[in-house]
Amino acid sequence: MNNEFDFENEDLDFDDDEAGELADFDEFDEFEPEEVQMRTAVLSKNNMYALLCVKTATEGGAICRVDPRENQPSVQIYDDPAKALEWFMKSLGTSRKNGWQIVYDGLPLNG
Repeated sequence: MNNEFDFENEDLDFDDDEAGELADFDEFDEFEPEEVQMRTAVLSKNNMYALLCVKTATEGGAICRVDPRENQPSVQIYDDPAKALEWFMKSLGTSRKNGWQIVYDGLPLNG
């Protein structure tokens, strides 16, 4: 029986970086973002719950939306942390106008 997934262990040589392909990623090991801020909002409407989260650092930010009506969360990346916070606030305002109630707004919940 021929199995297309048969391979020899020698074919998977992850330790050998002859071309230095992984050297480009060395700078990420040294990256320590300063002033990281996070904020999470939990919203409720008609027995549904949604999350709106923002995370910013000195170099940019991201907004994540978890909507129960969607199959997957959505993420928007921003180069400017101020723009990320601005759009987070706009999204909260729009959600309230559309009938969502803010159940929680603060630091991310752990536990």
